Amino acid sequence: MPSLRVHRASDEFARDLLARMTRWLLLGLGGLLILVGIVAEVVPPPIHFMGMPLIVIGLMMVLRNSFKARRRFVEMQRAHPKVVFPMRRLLRREPEVMLVFWQQYLRVERVVLPRRYRFAVRSRRRFKQRFRRPLATA
Repeated sequence: MPSLRVHRASDEFARDLLARMTRWLLLGLGGLLILVGIVAEVVPPPIHFMGMPLIVIGLMMVLRNSFKARRRFVEMQRAHPKVVFPMRRLLRREPEVMLVFWQQYLRVERVVLPRRYRFAVRSRRRFKQRFRRPLATA
């Protein structure tokens, strides 16, 4: 006995419309997350640390759903590699969160504090010296 279900053009249209609406919804949500993350980066410290993760999640949503955004991101990467590189490291499957945090902290310290008040580099060197393994002698 043949199937009673008949494939209609309206089913295809409905699936296509639903896919487009979902894509636009995800683009809008990603853009909103990026904007909230940028605002969170500017506010005082309690909320300040949520800015970068929100920007990265929003960027992931936008880049997955928009070909134009992907192309623009690649152009930005070529034009300003030092700015975009931390974002690229956080967008990987296994993001190096602590390394990105440390590098960004060093950059901010270099820009904000005078040389004599910078303590991150000195403390890192002291830490490495204290826990350095002795050379193996054969």
